Amino acid sequence: MQIHNLGFPRIGAKRELKFSLEKYWRGELSQAEFLAQSRERRDSNWQIQQTAGIDILPVGDFAHYDHVLNTTVILGLVPERFTAQQHSEHNNALDLEFRVARGQAPTGCQCAASDMTKWFNTNYHYIVPELSSALVENVKAEVKLAPLLVQFNDAQKFSDHRKVVLIGPITYLHLSVVENEDKLALLPALLKRYQQVLNQLSAAGVQWVQIDEPVLGLELNKEWRQAFAQVYETLTKGSLKLLLTTYFAAIDHHVDLIKDLPFDGIHIDTIAEPTNVNNIIERLPKHWIISLGVIDGRNIWKADLVCIYQKLQPLYRQLGQRLWLAPSCSLLHSPVDLESEQKLDQEFKSWLAFATQKCQELSLLKQALLTENSDEITLYSNAALARCVSTRINNPEVQQRVNGLTAPDYHRKETFEQRKQVQQQVLNLPLLPTTTIGSFPQTGDIREVRAKWRRQEINEHEYQNLIKAEIKGVIERQEAIGLDVLVHGEAERNDMVEYFGELLEGVAFTQFAWVQSYGSRCVKPPIIFGDISRKKPMTVEWIKYAQSLTDKPVKAMLTGPVTILAWSFVRDDLAREQVAKQIALAISDEVGDLIAGGTKIIQIDEPAIREGLPVKQSQWQYYLDWATSSFCLSAAKASANIQIHTHMCYSEFNDILPAIIALDADVLTVETARSNMALLDAFEQQPYPNDLGPGVYDIHSPNVPSVNWMVSLLEKAQHYIPLERLWVNPDCGLKTRGWHETKLALENMVLAAKQLRNKFN
Repeated sequence: MQIHNLGFPRIGAKRELKFSLEKYWRGELSQAEFLAQSRERRDSNWQIQQTAGIDILPVGDFAHYDHVLNTTVILGLVPERFTAQQHSEHNNALDLEFRVARGQAPTGCQCAASDMTKWFNTNYHYIVPELSSALVENVKAEVKLAPLLVQFNDAQKFSDHRKVVLIGPITYLHLSVVENEDKLALLPALLKRYQQVLNQLSAAGVQWVQIDEPVLGLELNKEWRQAFAQVYETLTKGSLKLLLTTYFAAIDHHVDLIKDLPFDGIHIDTIAEPTNVNNIIERLPKHWIISLGVIDGRNIWKADLVCIYQKLQPLYRQLGQRLWLAPSCSLLHSPVDLESEQKLDQEFKSWLAFATQKCQELSLLKQALLTENSDEITLYSNAALARCVSTRINNPEVQQRVNGLTAPDYHRKETFEQRKQVQQQVLNLPLLPTTTIGSFPQTGDIREVRAKWRRQEINEHEYQNLIKAEIKGVIERQEAIGLDVLVHGEAERNDMVEYFGELLEGVAFTQFAWVQSYGSRCVKPPIIFGDISRKKPMTVEWIKYAQSLTDKPVKAMLTGPVTILAWSFVRDDLAREQVAKQIALAISDEVGDLIAGGTKIIQIDEPAIREGLPVKQSQWQYYLDWATSSFCLSAAKASANIQIHTHMCYSEFNDILPAIIALDADVLTVETARSNMALLDAFEQQPYPNDLGPGVYDIHSPNVPSVNWMVSLLEKAQHYIPLERLWVNPDCGLKTRGWHETKLALENMVLAAKQLRNKFN
């Protein structure tokens, strides 16, 4: 029996990759120094896995920015705008990656970054490939495999047993954006590039390729199913062995599609959805390796190894060496190492397992199966199950409150048309009102203030005065720029979910449980272990103070229940629907207190509502029903004169537009700058009935957009949304940007709004 891993977190236990990236981008590290640190990070990852007992190490799971972008570079499919201005000092592969991802690198052109969206139903963002027949068929754009082969050779220091990780052609094409062409028409040319990759891997002595096709979890139509069969009947693998790797969903519905194709094994996620493993095995060729993803790669709770062992034992007796064990998916979605957590309550810590410990869990399972001795895993499972009987998890008052909810609790009393009329009288906003999404640059000074407060180096009074000084400065900057609806800047918040989680009962926190969201951006998800309730008002005093500084309306910023749920590690035996309702009630209490304190505009962010969808479309409606009702519950206290905003970013929202309309927010702000307003095409089929703020400024790129660029985006938006219902705003919060570029970009945004106002007034 072999145990293997589909991928390991890239960032390092203390976010070493993040800090290396940002130093390189600032010019504080040379390229040689950055690449050396990246090699150290890869070596460390392989060493951790090898020490934990992993038999077959993954190679190619590491990325400087994103593994989908890595695939784009390998295949030679970088869009021309990133390469057209090259000359000798700009011709380096590393900066090319960053230009595609960020629109800017230490060398080369500044141009629009490629679009970014969520990787299936996770909070990880990938860089969307931009394909066309001209690009894919361009013979001058060569496959570039040398860096991957260097990594393959480097990994031999840790194990002779390695496998290359490669995104499969159907998943890659399915996730790409192709304008004005049929995606599948590009497949023959794309396959030629994949064939070159396989040929070079075979020639280099690679034995196994983990070919990732998570798209098989979807309910593919006939054309895509036929394309999948065509791909793997066409590709010649040479001496390679292909492990077809699926995750995030069951693939029972596609077994007939794959069983006659020339694979050498398959990886099945047994965690994400119920799956009939025995039935699948019976239908597959008898020589295939069967890899079972039996450890949850996306959550942090210890596995019940005894339960898993009991299910695996008959399979091991049946399959013998054909059985491989692995996490359900890449451990990219887990924190690195629980041992870094020195301050966690010991009882609570005994319930958890991070990426390193998940590798160890696999090793324990393997030994138990080989020796038929379950003593060690019995002790382990007892600790895993202790949380189920802990007295710390239940709050009868919260459960009673959820059970007492009735239909009126989920709805505002007035229609949008009635609310809009009242709100305009109260707020008196101009045509095309300008605002931001909430956060402003979090400088090193602000982070240090919060750190000193946590270390008790400054007292509560000193801390409040320092944060108030920052809020005052942010209000003054916004007034000088000329924004119409202001925000307090969120200086007191470390993260939009973590901040609220720290103020809720039933939630725990770590020091170092960081997970990559995109590039150098990492988040530290709260851990939901019990019933949720609000300890005290969470934002009211900060917003009241900010509003006291200006006559313009200050928008209060809250994170919505679905996003708090999706961006937390939720105990694996809790019903997510019930947790969402509990969080919604806590947010509803905050909304009530904000209104009582005089706040007129409240934004309840829900950027995660799309990513929470099950992979299979047939399962969407149940989720959407409780997700939208949870948001509506959080906002229902708002009377007609209170304007409710919500924000969503970096997800494909077109296919859930009815659910977004059902949220009934007065103003919806969305990411559209990277996609050049492509999201709004959905409104041709179903008009959006409320106010909309399509983002005109891509905040994930350091580039400052011009006035003309933003005017052109607003003019595109006007074709879909009447001018009197359009807002002007960035794509997302400005937390990660610097003040200089933020000021310039927002000044241009205000000028763009004024230019259009003058045109139409």
